[in-house]
Amino acid sequence: MTVPNKNGVLDKIMERAAELRELGPVNESLGRLDDKAAKMLRDAGMIRMLQPKNHGGLETHPREFAETVMGIAALDGSSGWVAGIVGIHPWEMAMADPKVQEEIWGEDPDVWIASPYAPMGIARPVDGGYVFNGRWQFSSGTDHCDWIFLGAFLGDKDGKMAMPPTSLHMILPRSDYTIVEDSWNVAGLRGTGSKDIIVKDAFVPAYRTIEFNKVVEGIQPKEAGLTNTLYHVPFSCAFPLGITSAVIGMAEGALAHHLAWQRERVQITGTKVKDDPYVLYAIGEATAEIQASRAALLENVDRMYDKVAAGEEITFAERAAGRRIQVRAAWRAAHATTEIMMRSGGNALRDTNPIQRFWRDAHMGLAHAIHVPGSVYHASALTDLDVEVPQGPMRSMI
Repeated sequence: MTVPNKNGVLDKIMERAAELRELGPVNESLGRLDDKAAKMLRDAGMIRMLQPKNHGGLETHPREFAETVMGIAALDGSSGWVAGIVGIHPWEMAMADPKVQEEIWGEDPDVWIASPYAPMGIARPVDGGYVFNGRWQFSSGTDHCDWIFLGAFLGDKDGKMAMPPTSLHMILPRSDYTIVEDSWNVAGLRGTGSKDIIVKDAFVPAYRTIEFNKVVEGIQPKEAGLTNTLYHVPFSCAFPLGITSAVIGMAEGALAHHLAWQRERVQITGTKVKDDPYVLYAIGEATAEIQASRAALLENVDRMYDKVAAGEEITFAERAAGRRIQVRAAWRAAHATTEIMMRSGGNALRDTNPIQRFWRDAHMGLAHAIHVPGSVYHASALTDLDVEVPQGPMRSMI
């Protein structure tokens, strides 16, 4: 295993852990990250971890990136979620045209880039680029970002989706899109501020676009001349990494608060928790599940990274198996938070008890498209049976 060089981002975060932890309820009440929370992430260099060095980035080993997201999410789920999602965008921006990289980071390497990648817009070709329209949901951390990646389908001359479908990632400055306020009223991950985005008749020059298929198939980083192994790790490993790491970190946060809560707790029966073998069994099992989730996710990214570093290609079957590991890790960790929540007693339901917030956030994290298990498990099982996975939706998330 390649041992990552530590860049100290998590150490900087942990120096202010108490502050970030206390901002959890504030973020939730605001419906976005408080400016103080965003500044902590910015000052620590969290969002520059996967950013290219020629634009002030750290080019960190992806394992360290994942561990840092977990550490942040264990303090506050929403902060960890934003760190994981916004933090992956510089990884893809490293593959973009140098001109747009300079536009974004030329004067300030701490400029953040939002998303979503879901192809909810149409890019109609015109001279020099595209006229772009659409509406997107779930733009996490968007209030703190000045640029955005938006997924699109290539359009025809009439503005309808061209066939066969071609997916693009469009790169827009803040002046070219609208954030829809009051569009994030949800049960969990409230502090992520994952609001809707609207684009109307924006002109996007061709150099501000990336073909999604080239990213998925590993063509884009080669064409961009990138030499760091980091940028040749498969998209299906790198992109979900921050999202799943956040869910695992939330589970770790729930467990930490649960243990602190249970140490001196006496149940309504008069039995101390530390004397109840049934609760202790549940705590032990939940702890094992969370630890297994962390280990599986990190081992997966280590293996992918080392194989790429050795000059080997990652096959579709290996990508599918990696996605299976990643999806299952998220579900395993989130299910463990349910055991934790249900064993914490009725007072864990109170708004003042952070256990319930970690529980809600972790389960809402499972709703992300990258955590939907059906097609991933199906595709990975077919590859295990040496059956070709048909083109279409089953391959789209792998």
